[in-house]
Amino acid sequence: MTEKLLGPLRTRPWPERWLTRVLGAALSGVAYLLCLPWDLRNRPGATGSITETTSVTVLGAVLLGVALLLLAAYLGRRDALAWPLLLVAGPPAALMYLSFHSHPEPPDAAVWPLTWAFFTLVVAAGVLIATAVARRYRAADWASSSGSGGSGDSWDSSDEALSLARWW
Repeated sequence: MTEKLLGPLRTRPWPERWLTRVLGAALSGVAYLLCLPWDLRNRPGATGSITETTSVTVLGAVLLGVALLLLAAYLGRRDALAWPLLLVAGPPAALMYLSFHSHPEPPDAAVWPLTWAFFTLVVAAGVLIATAVARRYRAADWASSSGSGGSGDSWDSSDEALSLARWW
């Protein structure tokens, strides 16, 4: 059962591979929808106030970040490098774009394209870092389970590079 949940997706049958990928994309989209409000625009803190406040809470942003990082680490451990970026960072970026685009602002105050680009890059960078860290552990785990590393004394960076290339 552990091999089925943690093993490389390339060794699994194609329906299971694609079901895992679709489920990962759906989970990242659901995490975004649960953690952040749909209308991300700033609004007055009170009626008649000139001070604006945001509808995004710190707790929601932290929960979204943790959920996306865990999902990226899981998919990064199991799949090729590009898939977690598409599956984990793609749905929140698309939903954020739709959210910003569905609430138009006056033309002189439309800063949402810059906001969207910045946060898309932040999410993508976090996903890539989590994926890279998970892939680092993947190479060590799969090499030790397949017996490629021997007793550990002869394991060097060239063996690790071959292991990474084999499981890519």
